[in-house]
Amino acid sequence: MPTTKVGAELLFELIATAYERSSVMVTTNLPFENWTKVLGSERLTGATLDRLTHRCKIIETKGESYRLQDATRRSRTRKP
Repeated sequence: MPTTKVGAELLFELIATAYERSSVMVTTNLPFENWTKVLGSERLTGATLDRLTHRCKIIETKGESYRLQDATRRSRTRKP
C-alpha cells in the first residue's frame, strides 16, 4: 500500500538513525523492486534499501502464511 511522502521520509529517518548503531529487522511480503511503489521515490527507496542491506542477512521464506495456517487450524477446531 503506498505511503505518504511524509510517511516514507519518516521510515527512512528511522532506518537511517538506526543504521550501524543498532539491529533492525524488517519483514515484508514485497520484493525490493516493488518498494518504490510504496515509498513513492526511487531515490528514497534506494537510500533506504542501501542502509537496510549493508552488512545484512536476507532470509527469504516460502510457503503458506503462518497466520493463514493458524486461522485454518482454529476454524477446524471450532465446534459447530
